[in-house]
Amino acid sequence: MAKVVTMGEIMLRLSTPNNEKFIQADEFDVNYGGGEANVAVSLANYGHDVEFVTAIPANPIGDCAVAALRKYNVGTKFISRSGDRLGIYFLETGSAMRASNVVYDRADSAIACATADKFDFDAIFEGAEWFHFTGITPAVSDLAAEVTEAACKAAKAHGVTVSVDLNFRKKLWSSEKAQKVMTNLMQYVDVCIGNEEDAEKVLGFKPGKTDVTSGELELAGYVDIFNQMVDKFNFKYVISSLRESYSASNNGWSACIMDGKTREFYHSKKYSITPIVDRVGGGDSFAAGLVCGLLDGKDMKAALEYAVAASALKHTIPGDFNLVTRAEVENLAGGDGSGRVQR
Repeated sequence: MAKVVTMGEIMLRLSTPNNEKFIQADEFDVNYGGGEANVAVSLANYGHDVEFVTAIPANPIGDCAVAALRKYNVGTKFISRSGDRLGIYFLETGSAMRASNVVYDRADSAIACATADKFDFDAIFEGAEWFHFTGITPAVSDLAAEVTEAACKAAKAHGVTVSVDLNFRKKLWSSEKAQKVMTNLMQYVDVCIGNEEDAEKVLGFKPGKTDVTSGELELAGYVDIFNQMVDKFNFKYVISSLRESYSASNNGWSACIMDGKTREFYHSKKYSITPIVDRVGGGDSFAAGLVCGLLDGKDMKAALEYAVAASALKHTIPGDFNLVTRAEVENLAGGDGSGRVQR
């Protein structure tokens, strides 16, 4: 199996139980998660040798975050134990027409305050085949953006394939700031993953008449922006997840991909996911499935189908991490979505 490196922030997640609103809750469920950490857990679960790079405070809460990663066989030896606090996010899970809501408490977190000299990137990328990051990490702080670029430079110097999930977060930065920072980082990226909002807010591309709030998808628009993105950034692959959001409990889920060299475009099968148990980490499980598929040597169509199936299954699992097996993903990708009891 391949050595994969991911880098970003892992946070303490405090979520209301039983779809309660914040104002109702007398207690919170505890989980740990974050974009790149979620990808790391998925890939480790699929059997890859994964190292997660971050900064975590040297206190008992930081210890819990490290333990959450180690529980799922994610490597933690390159984590910098520094900074004063672990980032927190509060999650109010929606239902039906009531949307989910996230409140961040992550200012001045350990990774936001870390500097590049906290990490030995030559050692980190020795023998690695793949590096994955998201647009969330450089959004956390200017220092985190500098660390992200340092990691990307080191990855390319070591001949490592680099993927990004654009992941625009309007509660962390503006579209203008995102485009300035992320456009610069695209020079290091081989595989670009995102959705229609990410393409527009992070890189300035808008696909046709697609409107996720109405559930309408215009695939021709994606062909157009994928071509523009390849022309500008020379990506090897461009991928978008396609979420048709009918309600918080009912989504259509598929994806599309373009080969940057041949310009071949492919749209996956679509899953109807209802009721959704937990959609947080859905995009990360998709990114991990895609990386896994490509590392396994699958062609882009098979890799995309693997990614979509993995992510569809994640929507059925509480918490940030996708804990399904390869066999479960391959079974669903192969056409068995019956949900029959396995005896």
